[in-house]
Amino acid sequence: MSSLFGSAAAGVMIILLFIMVIVLAVIVFRQSLRINRLSRKYRLFMKGADGQSIEKALAVRFHNMDRQEAKTESNSRDIQELLEQQSKVLNKYGIVKYDAFEDVGGKMSFALAMLDKDNTGFVLNAIHSRDNCFLYLKEVVKGESYIMLSKEEIEALQKAVSKEEEIASDTQVKDAV
Repeated sequence: MSSLFGSAAAGVMIILLFIMVIVLAVIVFRQSLRINRLSRKYRLFMKGADGQSIEKALAVRFHNMDRQEAKTESNSRDIQELLEQQSKVLNKYGIVKYDAFEDVGGKMSFALAMLDKDNTGFVLNAIHSRDNCFLYLKEVVKGESYIMLSKEEIEALQKAVSKEEEIASDTQVKDAV
């Protein structure tokens, strides 16, 4: 009887092992299908529209970002330099046309004030007569002249100084928009 149990037990063991081999073969086959699907998705993901890999595309993007960052820094320096130069530019003006002499009409004489943002610059007075034209230039520092100004020159200077308020209000309107 022991040989019967021995051969029956061996047969059962063989059947169990065979069933386990079939189950493991099914599991391996399913895993192989999953790996193939995942591999196809990975290859598709790693290729761009023009066949370029994502690594290359990312490298190009990072290189472009570095170039843009360098350009931004350069532009910031240029803007700062322009702002410094802008403070020295004579960008405010006032002009008054008038008749210097009663016998000469047409308001050919004028007073022109040109100032920077600190109200420093000059007043140019051109006096036109029938025979001649005379030019007078007077220095202005912080909105004041050390040389006596005529009423036309004062009016031109006041117009130029008031341009700062117009520029400021225009800037506020542009900022609001």
